[in-house]
Amino acid sequence: MKIDYFKVSEIKVSYTDKVKASERPQIGGSKDAAHIFKHIFKDCIQHHEEFYLMLLNRGNKVLGVSCISKGGISGTVVDVRIILQLALKANASALIVSHNHPSGNLTASAADLNITEKLKNACQLIDLSLLDHLIVTDESYLSFADDGLL
Repeated sequence: MKIDYFKVSEIKVSYTDKVKASERPQIGGSKDAAHIFKHIFKDCIQHHEEFYLMLLNRGNKVLGVSCISKGGISGTVVDVRIILQLALKANASALIVSHNHPSGNLTASAADLNITEKLKNACQLIDLSLLDHLIVTDESYLSFADDGLL
């Protein structure tokens, strides 16, 4: 059997930055990140769960935000590999993840704690910093970093 190696798909990885470095918002703490995420969740905050990723450079300036998953009323699926792929593609130094709780309950579930630990461990392997995981509701937010859950 003859194999034509010139028929193998080429993989391209790209990241396009359309915001000047001087115009990127800087994250100084959970309040700054929660403000951005609350705006992102405005259309789903009481309806269904969504999970987002915020990528940061070494100066904690926002490189971009990406939707990781959209779920149902009580949960959404999060793949750590997708998060790491995006972080590496954008050459990020740190990241913050967030999801909303349509119920308004700010208590972290066992699944929330589990995915945070899994992501934290994966980030450490490739020298990425997981700065926070925020649960956002229409009235407030929970910061895993501020509450010692990270």
